[in-house]
Amino acid sequence: MPASKRRRMFALGALALGAFGIGLTEFVVVGLLGPLGDDLNVSISTAGLLVTGYAASVAIGAPLMTAAGTRLPRKTMLVILMSLFIAGNVLAAEAPDYGVLMTGRVVSALCHGAFMGIGPIMAAGLVAPERRSRAIALMMTGLTLSNVVGVPFGTALGQQLGWRAAFWGIAIIGAVSLAAIIAFVPSRPGDTGGSLRTELGVFRRPQVWRVLTVTMLGWGAAYAAITFLEPILTRVSGFDTAAVPWLLILFGIGLTCGNLLGGRLADRALMPTLYGTIIAATAALAVFAFAAQYAVSAAIMVFVLGAAGFAMVPVFQTRVMDVAKEAPALASSVNAAAFNVGIALSAWFGGLAIDGGLGLIAPVWIGVALGLTALAVAAASGAAERRTAGRPSSELAAARPSA
Repeated sequence: MPASKRRRMFALGALALGAFGIGLTEFVVVGLLGPLGDDLNVSISTAGLLVTGYAASVAIGAPLMTAAGTRLPRKTMLVILMSLFIAGNVLAAEAPDYGVLMTGRVVSALCHGAFMGIGPIMAAGLVAPERRSRAIALMMTGLTLSNVVGVPFGTALGQQLGWRAAFWGIAIIGAVSLAAIIAFVPSRPGDTGGSLRTELGVFRRPQVWRVLTVTMLGWGAAYAAITFLEPILTRVSGFDTAAVPWLLILFGIGLTCGNLLGGRLADRALMPTLYGTIIAATAALAVFAFAAQYAVSAAIMVFVLGAAGFAMVPVFQTRVMDVAKEAPALASSVNAAAFNVGIALSAWFGGLAIDGGLGLIAPVWIGVALGLTALAVAAASGAAERRTAGRPSSELAAARPSA
């Protein structure tokens, strides 16, 4: 392997490792709520706010942190973000009480959206333009693997050695990622975001908001089933609780394959892949609503849900970078926040449906509705783009926000 290609692979690996740590710190708390609550003398519902608070901080911190670093070189910004991420997890690991633990979670979360916004831009810049979606997918593999391998491992570590050990483990992963980013991610002259005015200017375009809406709705559709997957598998499909980790591994294999496939297809034809992945994810949800009644078909669809849902990830990320290509950093970070808003909305709607007595399959149908809405918005976005392509260049220049 040529040295230049090997260095690019190491750079992508460094970004993927950072994404792995970020994904791990977001979800590992879910498996540690009991020990956390007992140790810090808070209720399970109060401990659960550590998850909600993190997601809210991601949505708020993504645009703020990216805007604050618009004048900095992107590599420098990644180093700062990963350093803060390590500090937040060390603070959480040493927290003497619930308030300090929440503070550590918020500090870590403030870095999440900005890292997941700037990181894909750096990943895409490491390769030829026709391979950028695949590069983004490789980076995002770290995030997907954190859900499959990292979270169960972190939960087991926390249960065996205490919840603080899980946060120390994440801090170590962050430190290794920081060292790898410094060593392998190249610094490029002029590799900074635009001015804050330019970065904000892209949000004057309706097309940017359409694309962000597609991300929110499409990812909300995927998570409508994922959020309630465990109770669906045990209470509807009839699986024993001991079988759930193995089914989640199957889900993880699906999401990893889907993520990489989505990146490869997006490099060939972005818009057809956008429509196709949304249709596939929505169709998978509709089939799962019926297949969940039987154990074998439910297990098959667990894999399909992972593959179809996560195939959308690199497509959404590439799409927002395209429509905000003059100043993609802030739009990309807001897109990361849109992923989290979609998760929160689908979980909220799904919870309301279950509490309203509609059953555990109701969130799946909510996901189908969200997916169809995402497809409609994506179609409107594509139609608007085709109309714009037919406009005279003088009109396009007048419509473009000034720097």
